[in-house]
Amino acid sequence: MMMSENENKLPLPSVNSIQSAGVIGGMIVMGLLLPLMIGFASAKLDYSNSLQGAILSALLFPAFLLALLRPKLLVSYTLLVWAVAPELRRIVDWSQDVYHSVSLLSLAPLLTGTTLVIPVLKEIHKIQKSSTRVILLFAVALVYGAIIGLAKNGMGSVYDLANYIVPLLLLPYFAVTRFKPKDIDRLLYTFANIAVMVSIYGIIQYLTVPPWDAFWMRHADMLSIGTPYPLEIRVFSTLNSPGPAATFLVFALVPMILEKRWQGTLRWIGVLLVVICLLTTLVRSAWLVLVVMLLMYIGSSPSKGKWKTLIQLVFVASLLFWIVPKLPGAEGLVARVETLSSVKEDQSYNERLSLWKNMLPMVAANPVGEGIGSVGQSTKLGNSGELGEYGNMDNGVIALLLTFGVLGAVFFFGALGTVAKQIFTRVTSKDKWQPYARLALAAWTGAVVSLVSDNGFPGLKGYLIWMLIGLGLSAREMTQSRKKELPHAAVERKITPQ
Repeated sequence: MMMSENENKLPLPSVNSIQSAGVIGGMIVMGLLLPLMIGFASAKLDYSNSLQGAILSALLFPAFLLALLRPKLLVSYTLLVWAVAPELRRIVDWSQDVYHSVSLLSLAPLLTGTTLVIPVLKEIHKIQKSSTRVILLFAVALVYGAIIGLAKNGMGSVYDLANYIVPLLLLPYFAVTRFKPKDIDRLLYTFANIAVMVSIYGIIQYLTVPPWDAFWMRHADMLSIGTPYPLEIRVFSTLNSPGPAATFLVFALVPMILEKRWQGTLRWIGVLLVVICLLTTLVRSAWLVLVVMLLMYIGSSPSKGKWKTLIQLVFVASLLFWIVPKLPGAEGLVARVETLSSVKEDQSYNERLSLWKNMLPMVAANPVGEGIGSVGQSTKLGNSGELGEYGNMDNGVIALLLTFGVLGAVFFFGALGTVAKQIFTRVTSKDKWQPYARLALAAWTGAVVSLVSDNGFPGLKGYLIWMLIGLGLSAREMTQSRKKELPHAAVERKITPQ
């Protein structure tokens, strides 16, 4: 039988498929080599740094595998690393009887988060213009801040820049990774389970204070977290300090309270455990963010959903009213909560007010800004492990203006405004994606409100903010993508012979 000319020819690979194969191949090689390189380098270091490097490689390798093979599970894994890496660091220091003010394990969350680049590069052609606009606005602010920061702050700016970029990678990640509702529900369910795990350990820490945590408290010289004795500690659980611990719990608690499918394995018992642990952190600003996020979600819900959620809130509040006074050390918890009713007499409130009055003229006199790396934990680098002049900055607006200057802040806040506009578009669309858009709106509002106490956009808090916002915006991307694909699908059905 003679073969036709067309049948005899094999289809040639397209240029795009060759490029995609090359990118994937390069990422596979990088994913396999980088952990091996870290392990090899750590073997050349002293025992202490070698152990840290080995643990860092062990944490990083699964992230690369997930990024290449199961990208939808990558965020869940990175959340786990953000939660446990500080505790691993404390255990390592305690086991060696050496306190490290700067540790290799501090890089674990950032390095695992960097693997989000892999699925983004694989599918970067799928990003919509709306996402590109937001990314460009943030990019301009970050480039400006990085240039000023490198000139003024040296290597500290590199670490701080990574703390901004890694959380922001979640926006393009969710834009190109097509999450279905069940995938988003699974992610939030996992987030709840991690928060319950953090809470259980936090309660144990409050009652017993494990020796590695006591060791860290004695050497970290943080007077605001209490003393390393049972019932006298402000709980930080597996996180760096009470602030990040409270932030992690709040951003998990909001979805847990709002929707049953987001509560995790232990359901309402898990919710109560998270609430109790949150109380023991004694971080009042976290409660402000919690209330704002809940009210925003409820306010944007349909009428039927509002009543259901309000009943759930009353149920949780009633249980707390009954349980909290019976807890060990309840006197301190109740006293801390009662200070919310007399804010003007609170020392922390007055210090923040004084900071605003003193720093605003300084920012106005320096419109160029100090650059990335001038504020927060990154000031430890190049400063012998000690916080720099602006290491403790209890005002997020001042911190952003000080970091990016007037010009950079215009682009940064412009990007935040653009994100809000896109979220509102999704909230007004009545479809199955709306609950995720409302959760994104709640996260955006909570992030902006929390600027009264700190700049939460870099680091762990930024990761949680952009995760919840990215979930809501990914629903928007999915809807737009389907609208574009439907006409092509209809044409193909007409052309295909029956």
